[in-house]
Amino acid sequence: MSGFNRMTVVAAAEVISEFKSHAEMDLLDIQWAIDGRTDSSSKPGRAARTAKLAIEEEIMVQTEDGLVDLSRALIETAIRAPDRVKSGQSWKRLIAGLRFDGFEIIETETEIETGHFRGNSRVETSFQLVPMLPSDLPGLDFREAESEIEQLLDRHGFSVSKGHLRQAISAFARGEWSSANGELRNFYENYLNEIADQLGYSGPQDSKAKRDYLGGGVAPPFLLTDYNEWNANNQKPQYVQGLMNRMHPHGGHPGLSEEEDATFRLQTNLVTARLFLRRFDQRSG
Repeated sequence: MSGFNRMTVVAAAEVISEFKSHAEMDLLDIQWAIDGRTDSSSKPGRAARTAKLAIEEEIMVQTEDGLVDLSRALIETAIRAPDRVKSGQSWKRLIAGLRFDGFEIIETETEIETGHFRGNSRVETSFQLVPMLPSDLPGLDFREAESEIEQLLDRHGFSVSKGHLRQAISAFARGEWSSANGELRNFYENYLNEIADQLGYSGPQDSKAKRDYLGGGVAPPFLLTDYNEWNANNQKPQYVQGLMNRMHPHGGHPGLSEEEDATFRLQTNLVTARLFLRRFDQRSG
């Protein structure tokens, strides 16, 4: 089964169609033994049919790196796109999808000797998909996290929070990092507010007051002092408030791209939301 989500696979097929000719796509189809199954008069049409095959069927194809599934072959081909393609929306969706799948692209430059004399060389650039996190640790599949979170949000009627999560992921997929960050902040704040309301909070409509209620106003506490999730003393370490502060930084930081920061926020928020929504679900049951 493919380790990539639909958005990643579709974006990869679109990227390929933007820099490969029909003849070059014909050759890929023959190499991958799918010739005759992706016929279309337009390259976008061919991209759509190829992506559909990769998503719906378990097709193993031969590549320079050995036998891989069609989704992987598409992505490995797409990441070799020339620079002129890398400013487009398809490329942005591909990068966002790979990040969501837990992968990043590493670019390596190797000096290749081209003759017997010193100085006769050329630089060859290669691209490789690298997992961002260990693959054997439980709970790190962010697509599974998103799916479970949405199920829990639906189960408890947290429709506002679900809306913010959907908008955050859509913005992330479009490469709109600032919009994604803003919706993630709203998502984080809203589901904690909704949990507080369901656990009996009554008072001012203030998010900080609701988080304090979850830590010290409801029995037993929902946010755990022993785990440094909350503390009555604001000078003590507090994960929940700390993450809230991290979601509201002031300005950019040297050495950290918007894409890296948005990826961190998305991944951290999904893992955190799954933890707290699971806890609430168990308590409600």
